[in-house]
Amino acid sequence: MRLTRPMLAVAGAAGVLALAGCGTGNSDAAAKVPTAATGSLESLAAKVKCKPDMQIDSDEVRQAICKTTAGKFVLVTFSTDRGQREWINDAKDYGGFYLVGRKWVTVGEDKVVKSLQHTLGGDEEIGTNHSAHSSHSG
Repeated sequence: MRLTRPMLAVAGAAGVLALAGCGTGNSDAAAKVPTAATGSLESLAAKVKCKPDMQIDSDEVRQAICKTTAGKFVLVTFSTDRGQREWINDAKDYGGFYLVGRKWVTVGEDKVVKSLQHTLGGDEEIGTNHSAHSSHSG
């Protein structure tokens, strides 16, 4: 395991250089992701031009289904960072693609999440892939 730490440090340094515009090639891709958006569920939905269909509206969690030209996705906002992380950790057990910002998450197909990232910013996280666990008779 000790051999991987220096490699991680080099990869991290390369990432910082690319984000700072000192790298070549990848700096254009990094520049296209804006700073993560903040705000209410309604303001985030407005940024991506969707009318949210509310599913859950509580003090801790607000969840809506949205549809844009990119596709259909779920938009969730949270009252606390801890609540958000717990929700993501549980949800990722079911697979899927997640775009994560400060106190909000979108869930949808990979192409939809990547499309939303150009407007909302945030970091993509990927849920557990259970396809390797399926049994095949043969």
